[in-house]
Amino acid sequence: MFDRRTFLKKAGVLTGAFSATSLFNHLHAQEWGTLAEDYKNISPSEMATKEDYWSVIQKGYSASSDPLIMLNNGGVSPSPIVVQNAVEKFNLMSNQGPSYYMWRILDQGRENLRESLAKLGGCSPEEIAINRNATEALVTVIYGLDLHRGDEVIGSHQDYPNMMLAWKQREMREGIVYKQLSFNFPVENDAEIVAAYQNAITPNTKILHLTHVINWTGQIMPVQKIARMAHEKGIEVIIDGAHSYGLLEFNIPDLEGDYFGTSLHKYLSAPIGSGMLWVKKEKISKVWPLVCAGDPKSDNIRKFENLGTRSFPIEQGIGEALNFHNAIGTKRKEERIRYLKDYWATRALEIPKVKLHTSLKHEYSCALACVSIEGVSPTDLSDQLMKTYKIQTSPISYENLHCVRISPHVYTKISDLDTLIEGLEKISRG
Repeated sequence: MFDRRTFLKKAGVLTGAFSATSLFNHLHAQEWGTLAEDYKNISPSEMATKEDYWSVIQKGYSASSDPLIMLNNGGVSPSPIVVQNAVEKFNLMSNQGPSYYMWRILDQGRENLRESLAKLGGCSPEEIAINRNATEALVTVIYGLDLHRGDEVIGSHQDYPNMMLAWKQREMREGIVYKQLSFNFPVENDAEIVAAYQNAITPNTKILHLTHVINWTGQIMPVQKIARMAHEKGIEVIIDGAHSYGLLEFNIPDLEGDYFGTSLHKYLSAPIGSGMLWVKKEKISKVWPLVCAGDPKSDNIRKFENLGTRSFPIEQGIGEALNFHNAIGTKRKEERIRYLKDYWATRALEIPKVKLHTSLKHEYSCALACVSIEGVSPTDLSDQLMKTYKIQTSPISYENLHCVRISPHVYTKISDLDTLIEGLEKISRG
């Protein structure tokens, strides 16, 4: 029977994901601490192959034991059990008295969360706004920058659809010029990519919109090199980091962009519907907030968080996702997921009629890779993998891409990837 007093007493102790009594510390700290000690002298690349270590990590996800093999983590990743528990517990707390527990208890946790997100991103907390996804973060900047008729923005046809639509809406309403490049990925030459953007620039170009990791194919773009070139010409840079934050090891300022948006419910495994915006401190005042603010020209990053009533339990869940992530380590996670991608992709190349659409060079890919089978449409391939093998993937038929996107995560088992290879082999035989 539910004991309200007991629950509230316990919930009061567990009000912070960053306290010693966090759910992560309660469920994982002791076991994972022992693991960390056992493997403290092993490099991340070597750790990627240690199945005994990763089997412990896999147990932290309920998705690891599901009959469905989830290989579309590039869309939305499942959260670890500890994150799910946090959201459930704090949702229950909120509903005991929303106006008290949400605004007076849980809302106080955002500053700790801001600091932890900034620490992972290698930046100042005063440059981080917490929101719901990469679309909200990036559209805040896209709609918030002052542009005039005839001003040019350069992006690509391989950017995320919502970002392209946002720029096209500004083009329709305000007469800005939105130019899009097109790439035949994989491209394994940074200079070629940088030159494509540089050659498209005119005296009217004001902004470059870049995608750090292309969501369609997993291509890692040389955003730092492009941004450096753009800044030499006085051009601002927006970076879509939806598929890089929480996966690749980097500091956001080192990318040399001016604005950066990401979703936290991908490789960070935060609750579904969580995101983050980074704005270089000196740029904050020039960006109009997407939702109203008392002083829209303020240089306080919090003006971008004025969303009204929001899900505070989700924010607590982000904190537990950070605990989970940090206990593994970014570089260790990056190398493991790259290892999983290489594991299936190198074997797929040996199958007749199979083609990869993603580079296997480590500087150009990590988690996401695309595959196709001659004579089989992307939809048919994806459907057959689901129907026969319970493998969920993402079929892509867009521009010059016709393939199926495969994206594993740390909870993915080697046996799951063996099932994928078995499926590709049998489907290729017709």
